[in-house]
Amino acid sequence: MPQAPDGPDDDDLTTIKVDHFLAHPPAKVWRALTDPELIAQWMMPGDFRLEVGHRYTMTAVPRPNTNFSGVIRAEVLAHDDERMLSVRWQDEAGSRENAADWTITWTLEPEGRGTRLFLVHAGFDPDDPAQRMAHRIMGGGWRSHVIGALENVLETY
Repeated sequence: MPQAPDGPDDDDLTTIKVDHFLAHPPAKVWRALTDPELIAQWMMPGDFRLEVGHRYTMTAVPRPNTNFSGVIRAEVLAHDDERMLSVRWQDEAGSRENAADWTITWTLEPEGRGTRLFLVHAGFDPDDPAQRMAHRIMGGGWRSHVIGALENVLETY
């Protein structure tokens, strides 16, 4: 069972934790997390496939201030249908300037008629100024933009 994540003022510079209630059943949230067409609408386009070991890429806008190239190499690490999805993200550049090697784990728990969604984005290097900046930007982005976009997709399909 996931621990209750800390809020935006969390002092852990290695991890981002988000705890959010979605007014949709786990099966619908799961589909939004695992259907490539839906993922492209709320996160980034890519060639995701729900298969452990599957490697895929996602594209976004490059962010030079965090040394992000704009291309993420990803790999499905684990999944438990309608309960948990864990993926690894690395920057395509894969250089000393960008040592991003993160694990993103989504956990779904039924709650009433909806779903409690937990996100744990782990692996930030607090000694790397670019990763500290990425932690700050992504912490806010997950909580505001990405979760909001996910909710919009859940409302429209």
